[in-house]
Amino acid sequence: MVTPTPVLQSLGQILLVGLRLVVFALAGGITLISFQAYQQKQSKRLESAFIGFAFISMGVAVAMLGTYSEANRVLFGVAEVIPFIIGFAMLWRSLYA
Repeated sequence: MVTPTPVLQSLGQILLVGLRLVVFALAGGITLISFQAYQQKQSKRLESAFIGFAFISMGVAVAMLGTYSEANRVLFGVAEVIPFIIGFAMLWRSLYA
């Protein structure tokens, strides 16, 4: 098996951090848009969608933090899954509310 050179590993890590920041920015953007939509039309569906996107954004943020901590990997794994579960449940609720 060929091991990548330190330069390739560094470039890969930089790319990965950049991609994670893009995901975080997109999650934050859609959370902001859903909040603005909820402010304009105070409906239960838009409220649930906003809460769902907010929790998904939190999950993305925790996932980003968890990758930088080698210790407590299981704890970060659980902590990142819970906001995703709540977020997707709220999105599901917003579709059927």
